[in-house]
Amino acid sequence: MRKIAIVNMKGGVGKTTTAIHVAAGLAGRGGRVLLVDADPQGNVGHVLRVHPARTLRDLLLDEAPADAVVVREVRTNLDVIACTPAAFLLEAQLAGVVQRETLLARRLRALDGYEAVVIDCSPAMSLMTYNALLYADEAVVPIGMDWLAIVGARQTLDGVREIRELWPERPLSLLAILPTAVHPGTNAARATLEAIERDEEMAASVWRPGIRQCIDLRYAAAAHQTIWEYAPSSRAAEDYTAFVEFVAAPCPRRETSADGEVQNTQAVL
Repeated sequence: MRKIAIVNMKGGVGKTTTAIHVAAGLAGRGGRVLLVDADPQGNVGHVLRVHPARTLRDLLLDEAPADAVVVREVRTNLDVIACTPAAFLLEAQLAGVVQRETLLARRLRALDGYEAVVIDCSPAMSLMTYNALLYADEAVVPIGMDWLAIVGARQTLDGVREIRELWPERPLSLLAILPTAVHPGTNAARATLEAIERDEEMAASVWRPGIRQCIDLRYAAAAHQTIWEYAPSSRAAEDYTAFVEFVAAPCPRRETSADGEVQNTQAVL
């Protein structure tokens, strides 16, 4: 079973959008997928209209078993564990728990039958983000087209490296640096992409050309739909389809284009 965390310490870079579309895209290919919202903002639930009585908070507090917090068949082959702002209190509520950073991995151990688990992380190196990264074995880092998104990505990679030093037995590979809201004609996008390419670690894993800027993604979220449901012919639908195909590949690797430019890779953090 693959376990993929969607993470960046900067908010507003397309983490939830990417998490939903990676999960829904993999489910659309026929495999059972679990989407876990590990962000107390609860945006996965808002977008997909999932508002269950039991959430990730109940699971981590051991107030409900994994089966009880899973919402089944939100889409075909797609199950969801939702989150709410009540999870903001988890840091304090779990203060005395031994090995609280690995609670998610231990609580989800009872679940089986999934080909993939996709986790939408919060934009902070919080207890829930620690739990997500210690459960996952792959990470996708979306980067919006602004300098602060690169700073957030750099902080994310540094934080992951620190986690790896503390828990060396838990391998975590960088599946992709994913540029989002890309408009190649703007100076901001060009500057951001150039900055990514100058960072040796990020450049080695950038998935190009990324997800192009597309207003239909906002409309789809407002309509509580995926981009394939709302605007299947849009550029965002095309881009997320290509990215899901990359993620679904047995062993994603960078590809070299006709002009010799390297396109994709997977690296160990």
